[in-house]
This record gives sequence, structure tokens and C-alpha cells, in this order.
Amino acid sequence: MARNIVRSAFCNVTLLAIVTVIAHSQSTDPIPLGKMVDLGGYRIHLYCTGKGKQTVLLSPGGGDFSLAWYLVQERLQNSARVCSYDRAGSAWSDPGPQPLTLRQEAYEIERALKLSGEKGPYVLAGHSMGGLVMMSFAEGYPDETAGIVFVDTPSPDSTLGFWGKLVRVRDLAKRTIPPVHTMETGPPAPITEAEREQAMKYKSHRIGPPFDRLPPEIQKLQLWAQTLPPKVGLTEHEDYTPEEFEFLYELEDFGHPFGDKPLVVMIGMQDHASHEEKITAKRAEHTLSTNSKVVEVEDSGHAIHLEDPSSVVGAIQEVMSAALHHSPLKQ
Repeated sequence: MARNIVRSAFCNVTLLAIVTVIAHSQSTDPIPLGKMVDLGGYRIHLYCTGKGKQTVLLSPGGGDFSLAWYLVQERLQNSARVCSYDRAGSAWSDPGPQPLTLRQEAYEIERALKLSGEKGPYVLAGHSMGGLVMMSFAEGYPDETAGIVFVDTPSPDSTLGFWGKLVRVRDLAKRTIPPVHTMETGPPAPITEAEREQAMKYKSHRIGPPFDRLPPEIQKLQLWAQTLPPKVGLTEHEDYTPEEFEFLYELEDFGHPFGDKPLVVMIGMQDHASHEEKITAKRAEHTLSTNSKVVEVEDSGHAIHLEDPSSVVGAIQEVMSAALHHSPLKQ
């Protein structure tokens, strides 16, 4: 898919997670950095640090983990409450109901925040596909959304590699997006040994760019997370990405569905920021909110939050300020 309180206290918690492990089946897993929030038969890992008047929610890109936001979370936590998470079935989080649609994920993280006592409205920031999760969150929970930052997020109108073909994803939409499920109505599919073996062939057992920018102790956790065996079986039939792209595309056509909530669209210019992607990003800027802008990050590729975290922090802080003071973004 397309383009996953104080500093010393943060590091101490992280180091503790490295050196302290617990037995789990026949393996040992690091102690979670945050808390495991029970959503009814499965738990989501939610990691919140810092203090401030506002709370920032960070959503990882597809295939990534909460760890990918380390550099941004570390910088933000002195001025805000900051929460990152692992989506169901990844890193510390248990497998949850299927299919794991954008809508399902938005529901799960909203519920996890509420059960943990975190207070909104939230400033949402999502990388890549995580940005579409945050778009779904903002659509489903407008009263809990203060502002949004899309970090190199694909447009719902994007042409992407999907199931081995380069297509405009929303053109493949044929079905209705299913409702939010529980463990009773949509239990996770068991994974076969053949599926597990096939998936493990593509697991990387080294830390490469841009994750080599993380501190060594976080790289160890990243390596653990990215080499875990898959926890659920996945089939093409269960993927509703085309339908969700189509829904979000139509949402953009609705006419400023997010009103005047501050929205920043960030584009990494060093790799795949094609002419088409720039156009679709600017389309999102103009159609989703009346208080929005595009930021082109010249020295970064897709993973802006790892390659140029200060620019992402700056964008989030600008949205925080605009949301707090009900003011327009600086153009």
C-alpha cells in the first residue's frame, strides 16, 4: 500500500521496557511502553506521555507501529499530552474484530482513549494510511476532533499498487462498508500455517532506513515488532480499502465536512511526490476544511515523521495553536 513528562522520564520508561521481559507462550515479549486497554475480549496498546491543555493522537502508517512516532512524541510531550497506539494485531496489541476497516480502527482507538480517561477534542496526526484512519476518526467523531495533520497521506482519489496492480483504488469499490464489529460479530480469522510461512518470508530481520534514525533502544523494539509472526488470517475478500477510498472521496466532495477546523497536509518531496499526488493533496486541502494549507517538505521522502520530525512537530503545534485560539493557519 501507499505511502506506518519529560525527556528523561520517557527514556527511562523505554529502557525499562527493553530490559524487562515477560514470558509469553514460548517467546519473550518486551513489556508494553504504555497500557493495554481492554475493548471486550481483546486489548489495544495505547501509549500516552506528557502533559498539556491539548491531547495529540498519532496514527501509524500501514504496517508500522507506535514506535515510528517516537521522535515526534518525544518532542511534543513537553507541551501537550501525546498518545500513540498499535492497531489491533500489531506489536503489543491483540488481534481484534475483522475486517479491520478504517472505520473499525477509528472506533477502537476512540474507545481506548475514552476508557483510559484521555480527554478530547484531539489534534489528530496520521502518517500515510494512518492519515486516512484519522480522516475517518474526524468524520465519525467530529466533536472529539480539534484539528488534523496529514503526514504524506494518500488521497482517496490516488492511483496506487493494489493487489499487485496499479489502479485508482476507489474504482474497485463494489460493496458496502461493514459496520463496526465486536469479537462476537466479527471474530479474527485463524491463520493457517501456510499463510504464516508465506508472510514470514517478507519479514525484514534488520533495521533499515528510515528506522535507523530511531535511538538504539527503540530500534530493538522496532525489530521485535516487525519480525513478529502474523496473528490473524487475511484474505482479499476482507479488504474494504476500495470502498473506504470511495467513501472518503465522496466525503471530500461534501463541501468542507470538517468546517473551519485547522488542517495541514504535509508532502515529502524527495521520493514519490508525483505531480498527481500534489494535485490530490491540494484538492484535500481545499475541500475538507476552510482553514487549511499544504506544506511541502523538501528534505524528506515519505516518512517525514522520521526523516524530518521537527517539521511534523511544527505542523502539529501550529494546528494546536489555531485550534486553541480559533484562529486561521498562517499561509
